[in-house]
Amino acid sequence: MKKEEQQNLITVVIDKVSFQLQKTHDFFWLKNLGDVFCVFDQQDSGNISFGLESNNKKFFVKYAGAKPIEFSGNSKDAIDRLIEAIPVYKKLEHPHLIKLIDHFFIENGYAAVFEWFEGECLHSHWSFGGKAKYTHPESPFYRYKNLEIEKRLKTLDTIFSFHTYVESQGFVAVDFYDGSVLYDFKNNETKICDIDFYRKSPSVNDLGEHFWGANRTKSPEEYELASPIDSITNVFNMGAIAFGLLGGEMDHSFSKWEACQKLYNVAIRAVEKDRDKRYSTIKAFYEAWKFALK
Repeated sequence: MKKEEQQNLITVVIDKVSFQLQKTHDFFWLKNLGDVFCVFDQQDSGNISFGLESNNKKFFVKYAGAKPIEFSGNSKDAIDRLIEAIPVYKKLEHPHLIKLIDHFFIENGYAAVFEWFEGECLHSHWSFGGKAKYTHPESPFYRYKNLEIEKRLKTLDTIFSFHTYVESQGFVAVDFYDGSVLYDFKNNETKICDIDFYRKSPSVNDLGEHFWGANRTKSPEEYELASPIDSITNVFNMGAIAFGLLGGEMDHSFSKWEACQKLYNVAIRAVEKDRDKRYSTIKAFYEAWKFALK
């Protein structure tokens, strides 16, 4: 964002939180839902999200229609994307996925309301960007990587079992990465969030190199226009997240791997650049992973 644009930012104060927008926007409707206790305003998706509390219950509200400071797109596109995501959350409802409980139009936008989960995002770039994610002792990712292997394996089981279900429902994961993973350090529980871009399978890469996702988890086909986006793609994503949580992230060497050789063998096959050498389905990958755990 240019300096002159930064000087023209609008500061919004709601209850005990404040945030900035590129343009004035009405958030008075939030008062009907409860008291705002936190805000997530550093997303580039066009969404801005809030933590709300009402009658001792907490909720997570995702809203499209405003102009967050990191958003360079069209607000109408963000609204359409959130509306299109609603049936995805309904179809893929699962114990490991944050639960959608309401959604509705506002005068200038659209809101989706979810049950609150007391977890921390493993890619909290708004608080621990760059190297701080990996080195700051308060970073959720740093704390997570210092947990014992068994707890991280449990997280991966949550991720793999959910995506096996996604596959069984005829969907493909899009834009899944560590920013989609919430971890409750107190109860050692994992939830998946932010599945807005998941779509019916098979699909194709309709954006080329800028296809949704993080470089550390994207497969080669997620950089190539018109390439297939399917279960084999998601096998790569699953292997990549395993290297992110148990190994050297984009460094797939065994020397950085913290689990056993058998699990490494499963993960390294999953991230083969050649699609034909990967497992053909998430189910097959997950079964191989569970067999290696034995």
